[in-house]
This record gives sequence, C-alpha cells and structure tokens, in this order.
Amino acid sequence: MINIFIAEDQQMLLGALGSLLDLEDDMTVVGKGTNGQDAIDFAKKHPVDICLMDIEMPGKSGLDAAEELKKSDVKIIILTTFARSGYFQRALKAGVSGYMLKDSPSEDLASAIRSVMKGKKVYAPELMEDLYSDENPLTEREKSVLELVADGKNTKEIAKELSIKSGTVRNYISVILDKLEVKNRIEAITRSKEKGWFK
Repeated sequence: MINIFIAEDQQMLLGALGSLLDLEDDMTVVGKGTNGQDAIDFAKKHPVDICLMDIEMPGKSGLDAAEELKKSDVKIIILTTFARSGYFQRALKAGVSGYMLKDSPSEDLASAIRSVMKGKKVYAPELMEDLYSDENPLTEREKSVLELVADGKNTKEIAKELSIKSGTVRNYISVILDKLEVKNRIEAITRSKEKGWFK
C-alpha cells in the first residue's frame, strides 16, 4: 500500500484529491495539511511514501518543504496550477520526483504516483518544453551585474565591486535589457525572478 500525504491550501481540492486517491486499491491517504510545514511535521512522525504538494500555500511553500524533505525517504510530487519554468527549475533543484499540473486527468496522477514509487521521475510534458525554451540568455558577467542590481547597488558600486568602469556597467545593463526584452532594471529583475534565474 502506498501511503500518501496531501498538502493543499484549497480545502475543496484537498478533499477531492483525498477521495480520488482513496479509490485506488493500492493507495491510502494517511494525512492532509494546508501548508508545507504540515507535511514536514507529519512525515517526521508517520510513515509516508509520497507527499503531494501545492507550491503557493500560506506559511511554508511546497518548494521550501520539498527542500527540507530532500534528505528523507519521502518522495515529493508537486501538484500545481503554475506552469512557470522558474518554479519547475527550483523544484528540480529541490530533488522532487514529480511535477504535475492540477488540470491533469486523475488517472494520470495515480499513474505518476506508481511510477515515482518505482524510482522514476514524472514531469508534465508542457513543463519540459518550457524548460528548454527558457534558457537564460545572459553571460556569466551579465548575470553578475544583474544580481548586484537586484541587491540594490548603483552603477558606481557595481563598477567598484567588479573592478570595471561605470560606463562599462551601463553598457552591460543596456545589453541585459535588450536580451531580456524589458524597459528598465526593475523589469529585468522581475523577469529573472519569474524565470528562476537568480541563484
């Protein structure tokens, strides 16, 4: 029997997911929670094989919880409405075993759980397409400049930190804005955060 814990902040969906998975002969929902901390606390005290988690939840997010549970035996499947590649890349770094979208058919979810239990990784196909089309176009030096901009440093401070001239920093920023197809520094930072490009 596969023991499953579900962390989902939408009560209606939490109940529906639990009922659907309980219908499967080889699965049992052993616990439910509304945030990532609930999943961590439950997994410490009870045997859990699979933890199904949303990403955006109050308190601890699903990705934060996945990072904390990385060293445990619990396998994580992220179940979310967000097809953003930035989230997906963070989930991969956290070592999740699956990443499914909530509008996937319920039989796909049950099948994903069984595959993950066999040691396989299961990711929504649309996310794989996005992942390869969303490579960061910036060079290492351009990334460094943008990260310093995101830290609140001005042109002069960035020039000093990277041992280059202020004019060179301005040139880098101009190239960064062109490559990211944005109008200003704030938009460049926002775009990079959404894509999960910051370290």
